[in-house]
Parts: sequence; structure tokens; C-alpha cells
Amino acid sequence: MENLHSTKQAFVAGEVALVGAGPGDPDLLTLQAYRFIQQAEVAIYDRLVSQEIMALLPDTCERVYVGKMQASHRVPQEDINQLLVDHALQNKKVVRLKGGDPFVFGRGGEEAQFLLSHDIACHIVPGMTAASACSSYAGIPLTHRKVSRSCTLITGHVQENGELDLPWQSLNDSEQTVVFYMGIKSLPIITKQLINAGRDANTPAALIRNGTHADQQIVHGNLITLPDLVLKHNIKPPTLVIIGDVVNTFDSEQLTNLGYLQPKG
Repeated sequence: MENLHSTKQAFVAGEVALVGAGPGDPDLLTLQAYRFIQQAEVAIYDRLVSQEIMALLPDTCERVYVGKMQASHRVPQEDINQLLVDHALQNKKVVRLKGGDPFVFGRGGEEAQFLLSHDIACHIVPGMTAASACSSYAGIPLTHRKVSRSCTLITGHVQENGELDLPWQSLNDSEQTVVFYMGIKSLPIITKQLINAGRDANTPAALIRNGTHADQQIVHGNLITLPDLVLKHNIKPPTLVIIGDVVNTFDSEQLTNLGYLQPKG
């Protein structure tokens, strides 16, 4: 296998950069992401890219919104793919800004394949995915010695047929943390199936809405109470669902700010 270049590849006109913008807090951007954002001539961005990150784009950068909401796709994925190609063929430096990481439930792989099939080079810029960033800012370690030895990230998005076909039996290990993206609307199905598969109904669980943002909302409960907590607290997307004993690693009162834990007393 050939060695990769030891220096960073320059961003040149006619290329596309698939940039992970993280979950929202601009402090969580990588230096590489910031470098590409600063050079953007066209930015094609998602709904979950925060205004603070959008403000980092050059004033002269053209902004194209292609955000999706659950069951309400503003721009079909096929059209987004073509937009990337069209702008690149105009000899522009195109930045595809995506919430989280492009390769974690972000369809970055599909977009990269489409670009390459049209002879357009693309840069892949990793971003901090919501599972790690939002859980950390909520004071929840995804793994913890003697508590959780594995973590599984799953999309909770219900298919067009109304079903959620997942390997439920593989998710019943009490030492496994399970994180659901896009799972708010399907929570009744998720909780029922997990309990039927053998997961303890009293397993600690948490809902994290707008994770890493100033208005971050954290609701603690357990597996069986999750659907009721969504209704009680009027929880809306974007919300991350975390299930596992790690949720109770720290006292909720110890978290006094985003990712800031204080000793008791």
C-alpha cells in the first residue's frame, strides 16, 4: 500500500470538502474544519449546523441550505449530491457543512462516492459526533470501567413502512451503552423492543436535547419511562437518547455547566 502524503492536501478550486461541524458548539470544531470553513466559496449546509459556526464563513461565501427534518426532507439527497457537483464544476471551493461527523449517520460516504464518480476530488474532515460530544457535555461517560465495556450507536429513524428493524437481542447486555440518534418519535417502539429482548426496564436512561448548545436540556429517567418523559418535558428533535448504567455515573447536581462537573458540597 502506498504511503499517504505527509503534508496536508491543499484545498483548491473545483474540489469539495465534506466538513464535520460537530454538534453545535464552535469550540468543538477541529482546526482542520476551521481551516476549510475559512476558505469556503460555497457552503452547502445542514439544519444542525449552528449559527455560530455559520458566522465563521467568509462574508463572500455563498450559502445554500439543504437541511432535513424527520419526515420532512427539504432537499432530496440526490439533489444535494448534484448540487455539490454543479458548484464544484463552477471551479469553486465547495464546503459541505454537516452536523456531527460526515461518516456517522451523515451520508458523507454517499456524497463522496457521487463526487468521485464525477471525477471530483473531495476532502474528508472528521467532526465530533453527537454521541461523544453531547454525552460528555451532559456528564455521561459512554464507557466506564466495571459499568460499561461497549457502546453501540444506532439510528432510531423509523422506516417508511413504520417499522424499526434492529438486532434487539444484541442490545440487552447490561454492560453495554446504547445511543440512539433520531429516536424521539420511535421511542415507544425502542423501549418496548429492548424490554422484550431482555433489557431491564429500570435501566437508567437520559434524553439530551440541543446538546453542547447554551440551551442544552438533560432529562434523566429509565428505559420504561422514556416515552412519558418526552411528553412531560415536551422534548423535540434534535435529541440524543442514551441508555445504560453510565447515565448515573455522576450526580446530576454535580453538572453545573456544559461539561463542567463540581465536587459535592
